[in-house]
Amino acid sequence: MPPTRPGRPDGANGPAPSRGRGPAGRTYSAKARRSGASGDRGTRSRFVIGRIVLAVVLVATGLKLGYVQGFQAEALSARAERQRTTTIDIPAQRGSIVDRNGAKLAFSVETRTLWANLRLMRKNWAEHERKNPKSGETFDTRVAEIAKYIAKKVPDKTSESELLEAFHDEDSSFTYLVDDVQPSVAEEIKEKFPEIGYEKRARREYPAGKVGSNIVGFANWRMEEPDQSKHNIEGLAGLESARNGVLTGEPGRQVVNTEQGSDVVIPGTEREVQQATPGSDLELTIDSDVQYNVQRMLSDYVEKSRADGGSAVVLDSETGEIYGLTSEKTLDPKNLDPDLMTEKAVTQPFEPGSVNKVITAAGAIEDGITGPKDVHRVPGSMKVADHTVRDAWDHGTQPFTTTGIFAKSSNVGTLMLAQELGPDRYMDLLKKFGLGQRTGAGLPGESPGYVPPRNQWSGTTFGNLPIGQGLSMTVLQMAGMYQAIANDGVRVEPRVVAATRTPDGRRVPEPKPDRTRVVSPKTAETVRNMLRATTQGGDMYESGTAPQAAIEGYQISGKTGTGQQVDPETGAYSNELYNITFAGMLPADDPRFVVGIRLDAPDTTLPAGSSAAPLFKQISSYLAQRYEIPLSDKKAPVVPLIRRQ
Repeated sequence: MPPTRPGRPDGANGPAPSRGRGPAGRTYSAKARRSGASGDRGTRSRFVIGRIVLAVVLVATGLKLGYVQGFQAEALSARAERQRTTTIDIPAQRGSIVDRNGAKLAFSVETRTLWANLRLMRKNWAEHERKNPKSGETFDTRVAEIAKYIAKKVPDKTSESELLEAFHDEDSSFTYLVDDVQPSVAEEIKEKFPEIGYEKRARREYPAGKVGSNIVGFANWRMEEPDQSKHNIEGLAGLESARNGVLTGEPGRQVVNTEQGSDVVIPGTEREVQQATPGSDLELTIDSDVQYNVQRMLSDYVEKSRADGGSAVVLDSETGEIYGLTSEKTLDPKNLDPDLMTEKAVTQPFEPGSVNKVITAAGAIEDGITGPKDVHRVPGSMKVADHTVRDAWDHGTQPFTTTGIFAKSSNVGTLMLAQELGPDRYMDLLKKFGLGQRTGAGLPGESPGYVPPRNQWSGTTFGNLPIGQGLSMTVLQMAGMYQAIANDGVRVEPRVVAATRTPDGRRVPEPKPDRTRVVSPKTAETVRNMLRATTQGGDMYESGTAPQAAIEGYQISGKTGTGQQVDPETGAYSNELYNITFAGMLPADDPRFVVGIRLDAPDTTLPAGSSAAPLFKQISSYLAQRYEIPLSDKKAPVVPLIRRQ
């Protein structure tokens, strides 16, 4: 019996595996066996690394998701909201403009502008027709119904055919349908037809029409391209433009949903997020009744004198407030003329002629050069450099009083006194009287006029300036010189706005106007009294240049002017074209008003064309009646202007 083999180390029964042999009796070397063990370990390593990478990716994804949800959610939400919403301005109620008595010259009425999102309407009705092919309701039938209804509600604003044309404009995705619709009517239309939307607008009303329109100006809606969701009403002329910021207020904000990729509004999605703040009202110094009458009187007189035009202003002699200011033509808010968008009384300077002699009169009295009754032997002409200056009438040497030099408007006598005054002192007075600088009245486009710089004066310059040639001024500046004399020698900056009234009802006065002491009160009184002689009648020794300006019961001071215009063809002074001027005070003994007038190139062969004194009388008589100005205590004394030989 063969011997039994030793047992297996693992205790298993059966034959022990043969060394060096594999399954099916295949033989493997020791190297092959080592290689098999290493492969098992590599597979396990790759599996572990893969699991680690997967875990890292999952953790990173979780962190990113958490960051987006926790930190970027609000920003992403806002970005998505911006992609489908648009913010639209809600216009603020524009402030009113009223005269000094509270009469409205401009105010706004709230209105609506209807619109339609055509692209959305076409899309919705195409879908409706696809789902309801037999309903008979189409885009065309719907817009026909809408057009008929709107045209019936606002027949004075649009027609059914115009609306249908707008609805069927294939090139438009959005259209405005009707402007100036009453809010209640617009709400009714929107309620009946939800696809119709509206924007808040306002209509600017000018109840006085042309009265004061040259001062008030004009405002209208202006679309800001290319963003059709923003609209602003803007002042385009006058105070509507100059004070646009005060009148406008602060717009509100409205958010609307829009179609993706466009600014086309989806009807019914409007929601207000911020209310508009109304603008402030403007309270003017203008009296609309005075303004109306001065406009009418001036226009009639310009026609009567066959002038090319004219301007007039009424100032309060103490405060400088403008009660009336106009030219012969004013802006029609319903039919705008670009040539009338500014007021010539402040924008058009001219050479004034002899009204400018008040400067020499004031300087000569102030500096003690002469007194009202002093006599001066005045020749009919005098030489200034290479230029000969003459009086308006031929005469030999005559004994003029100082009062007579100005009341009879002697060029030669004025230059004699100006030479004693001296060019430097005269230049100083030009500045103090406000010439060569804007008045600061607050009206747009104001001209400063022109005064030649002192270092550019030639030998003949001082022969022209004292008699009102070689410099220019506006009607408002001209009246301002006489306001200084009327106000005891203090020139007050004229103004047309008295105050603003805020939306909460507070009245905020304008800053106090600048005041300039030009001459002493005594000098101003003396000059006023001297200029009373301009309006006195009598023979050649007593008659001033404007007895037509006298008003029964009142002392009147004033000065006439005739300034040559430059011929546009020759560039030289014309012998046919003149500025006819007048500036005066009512009443001279206790001035309440100053009136300044200019006629542009009237027919000087006509009585009305040779003097503006009758127009001054007409305007001043009206002012005296309207404001119940007391009569003067006594008549002005008749004084000799030329001493009798």
